[in-house]
Amino acid sequence: MRTWIKNPLAVWTGNDLNADGGIVVDDGMIAEILESGDSPAETVAVEFDASGLIVLPGLINCHHHFYQTLTRAFPAALNKELFPWLKALYPVWAGLDEECIALSTELALAELMLSGCSTASDHHYLFTDEVADAVDIQVSVARRLGARVLLTRGSMSLGDSDGGLPPDSVVQDADTILAESERLIGTHHDAAEDAFVQIALAPCSPFSVTPELMRDSAALAREHGVLLHTHLAETSDENEFCLARFGKRPLDYLDELGWLADDVWVAHGIHFDDDEIARLGAARTGIAHCPSSNMVLASGLCRTRELEASGVPIGLGVDGSASNDCSNMMQEVRQAFLLQRLRYGAANITHHDALRWATTGGAAVLHRQRLGSIAPGQCADLALFDLAELRFSGSGDPLAALVTCGAHRVRHLMIGGEWRVSNGEIPGVDLEQLSASHRQMAAKLAGKACSPAATSGA
Repeated sequence: MRTWIKNPLAVWTGNDLNADGGIVVDDGMIAEILESGDSPAETVAVEFDASGLIVLPGLINCHHHFYQTLTRAFPAALNKELFPWLKALYPVWAGLDEECIALSTELALAELMLSGCSTASDHHYLFTDEVADAVDIQVSVARRLGARVLLTRGSMSLGDSDGGLPPDSVVQDADTILAESERLIGTHHDAAEDAFVQIALAPCSPFSVTPELMRDSAALAREHGVLLHTHLAETSDENEFCLARFGKRPLDYLDELGWLADDVWVAHGIHFDDDEIARLGAARTGIAHCPSSNMVLASGLCRTRELEASGVPIGLGVDGSASNDCSNMMQEVRQAFLLQRLRYGAANITHHDALRWATTGGAAVLHRQRLGSIAPGQCADLALFDLAELRFSGSGDPLAALVTCGAHRVRHLMIGGEWRVSNGEIPGVDLEQLSASHRQMAAKLAGKACSPAATSGA
């Protein structure tokens, strides 16, 4: 139905276009944008009153681990940096089953959608016999909720017995990984510009996969025209690991394996020197900046201004909910705004920068040019916020207030022309029941990790 979202309080389009008179949506796409006082060129079936609401493009989350919603604020992992944090959590995650994947995916996506996120990338890299079909389950949940997703078939093949970080119980052999990767691409990947489900390949990190798997994954991805993703340069420990094991820094290692390219995006991207930043820019390799996780694990500060100046696309990621500990994209916008101001100064980072990273920047990172901005011909993914909460009282600039005053929950969310959040609720989802079931599953998972069989290594 042709719909006019009219009379918004403010619109941030992500470009130079003016949509103060509203946005016309038809057949899942933006058909027309209007300046104040204009009317649609064609008759509309529905007029949606957006007075008092601020309209943004749907936010784009470039890096997450949905399953980690089950281990938020996990006692054994508190107050640790990345490597010991992972060591504390791997035994817990080894107990994941299919119900864990379904519940954690639904809760993570629901939380993201309620924060204004319309497109989410998830990096699921932990597979056992109990969760062999994890990505298939995620696809099913995302389709039911109506969210756009880029689901990555992650992998770990370098266990601790071979000098890697993860325990052997959560690694797979390369043949299984590659066969499953190819199956998922063939089964689920949609290359269309308005796709709701896409697949990428994502060996977890230099300290959890072999060089051979990195090379073979890149070859397979390029054969099928899908993107590549991994963690890189997140901590100084990773630099030391790569120097000790491979005799080179992480970016040199990535380059040697054929991964320094424009069909790749990496999570975090903190510990790069000036030369490495120039090389990333020349290659147009994207980066998912994850400010909350970087602060929780004390990993460091991403050099966003230098990276963007060199030509690197920058998007935002909430990262896993065990290192954030939430899945709220609008809160991540504020965190990026604050953290980058701390690095570069108040005059050099604005709320527009943070919003850009979460929208047009994310679209560039994920190669989704029909997303992330408001213009005719773009997908109708729109996040509508209000300023009704006490935290906004007395604010002057409504758009700045979303970021500086801490917006965290959307009033309405449209994805592909359909209202997927209405008045703060997700139609068809009982949020109280979802939360209760999810809490029970988190407790069960923690209990399994503490059982005698788990602690004995059985």
